[in-house]
Amino acid sequence: MIEATVLVIDDDDDILLSARLFLKQHFSQVITCKSPKELNTLLSRNEVDIVLLDMNYQKGASGGREGLYWLDHILSIDKDYVVILMTAYGNVELAVQAIKKGAIDFILKPWENEKLFATLSSASRLRQSNKKVKKLEKIHSSLQKDINRQFENILGSSEPIQQLQNTLVKVAPTDANVLILGENGTGKQVFAYEVHKLSQRRNQIFMHVDLGSLNENLFESELFGYAKGAFTDAKDDKPGRFEMAEGGTIFLDEIGNLSLPLQAKLLSVIQNRTVNRLGESKDRKINVRLITATNMPLNEMVAKGTFRQDLLFRINTVELFLPALAERGQDILLLADHFLYAFNTKYHKSITTFDDKAQTMMLHYHWPGNVRELQHVVERAVIMSDGHQIGPNDLQLSQQKFGSTLTAQTNLGLEEMEKAMVQKAIDKHKGNISRAAADLGLTRAALYRRIEKFNL
Repeated sequence: MIEATVLVIDDDDDILLSARLFLKQHFSQVITCKSPKELNTLLSRNEVDIVLLDMNYQKGASGGREGLYWLDHILSIDKDYVVILMTAYGNVELAVQAIKKGAIDFILKPWENEKLFATLSSASRLRQSNKKVKKLEKIHSSLQKDINRQFENILGSSEPIQQLQNTLVKVAPTDANVLILGENGTGKQVFAYEVHKLSQRRNQIFMHVDLGSLNENLFESELFGYAKGAFTDAKDDKPGRFEMAEGGTIFLDEIGNLSLPLQAKLLSVIQNRTVNRLGESKDRKINVRLITATNMPLNEMVAKGTFRQDLLFRINTVELFLPALAERGQDILLLADHFLYAFNTKYHKSITTFDDKAQTMMLHYHWPGNVRELQHVVERAVIMSDGHQIGPNDLQLSQQKFGSTLTAQTNLGLEEMEKAMVQKAIDKHKGNISRAAADLGLTRAALYRRIEKFNL
């Protein structure tokens, strides 16, 4: 059974019956009609793959002009429709004219079943090929700005990151919906892509949609697509992001920004696993992995009535909460080294490292912008530095955004501040070195070195 919809148009009831009885044995759906005037309605309500079109409809007509007219009409709706013309009057010149106008073949009535099946089978393969090419073209156009984007691996050895990595290994191979929570700049997109890379869909598309920057009026057309003529500028059919992500993963960022009406529309798509393009009345099935993210408190929003509880239940089969950068201890230096290497290469610099004071300063800074701010700070430092090391002055960090220990001891040197942080962690955990080291984002050996260094 070939998965294709065949539309047969002929004014002869016997021809339609014969075509239906034979073709339904081989094709998933067969639609018949007596008049080509029904074309617009049938094509708008059904995803037709092949049109088998008679050439003559008026009594006594044999010239084929009507068939050529309706061929032009069908291809004006979508140039990728596959049309096969049929007639009881063999005419080589007419057949050549039909092929030139865009028909892919020409069949004489009465047909031989084997020849009809072979012709339609070939047409079905052509249609599927055209659809794949068209889909790839749309994807290329929509994702052009993202083609050179580099996704980093998840870097870090702190306890929160290790726990997240353990969860990813369990969750990613499934098709469970994932909700990623965290402050701006914590790397939600990087984690979403990591889920995709570890999933069974890794060889398919990863579609990122920033809902926070999406105009509310464009929400439906962008996500669900639109049909030609659906609105003034709709000059061609266009699949939405859900359709373009078919077989892959769609990542809806900043989902907390959606209004309640848009939440309802999204919920319907997630529940039914179908989309309805603007200007169409037919449902299109979708097969995508859903990942969402937000920095907003969705549970509080549900309590206030600004976020639908049923939508939250749908999207948070698994929740990943990303820690703020300031909570990741030594990961700060690991990420800083990663960005230093990247920007050294980009700007053709030869900066080898951050000096001790710069490292201590980065460890005590609050990083309100999280990983994104660290990246910008390192990039600026690489651009402005003239030496082979980055010092505290190169970082240009605001004194207003350091932790309470630093703020309360502004006259202390950087080493004294580090000593105070180590002592505070040891006191907090009542001398338990393992817990104090984990709190600071250090290994036990690294913490012991600092205890020895500061004579604690």
